[in-house]
Amino acid sequence: MNTEDMKRIETHLKRTFNTGGIQVKPRPKVTDSAEVYVGDEFIGIVFEDEDEEGSFMFEMAILAEDLPE
Repeated sequence: MNTEDMKRIETHLKRTFNTGGIQVKPRPKVTDSAEVYVGDEFIGIVFEDEDEEGSFMFEMAILAEDLPE
């Protein structure tokens, strides 16, 4: 994933989630995806959609320990 794609995705996520704190960063040793952070907290991975050229998928895990009871 190139720098231009990461910037476009970051802009989209900031607009979608209404927060300027989102950052999309390159992954170490991997070029087909990028890491997504809110502040210093890692929240997920974005990667190119294999089925639709020019589209991307965002994957975010929500751990039980992070959910309110």
